[in-house]
Amino acid sequence: MAEHPSFTLAGLLAVGGTAGYVRTRSTPSLVAGLGLGASYAFSGYLIKGNKDYGTELALGNSIFLLGSAIPRVIKTKARAPVPLGLAAAGLLATYYYQKKVREFRFGV
Repeated sequence: MAEHPSFTLAGLLAVGGTAGYVRTRSTPSLVAGLGLGASYAFSGYLIKGNKDYGTELALGNSIFLLGSAIPRVIKTKARAPVPLGLAAAGLLATYYYQKKVREFRFGV
């Protein structure tokens, strides 16, 4: 079950990065969207196969997503929907995966 958010974010980030590139010719959007999407997909694969470090990778991806969205939210003064959506997704995913990491490590 823990792999579903990873696969969902992988798809959304890949589509969003591609859309950002098509709309504005932003190469960083394409690279970040596809790169982070691929990393989320890999973490989902690890989690689904019950392999080591899947949830840790997903947590790292989520922290990276949140960390990259916060400066954009500040820059746009929280008026642009895309940075707000990225920040919300990063925050929710970070909370979810830190909880999963704690459950797997400490049994809590």
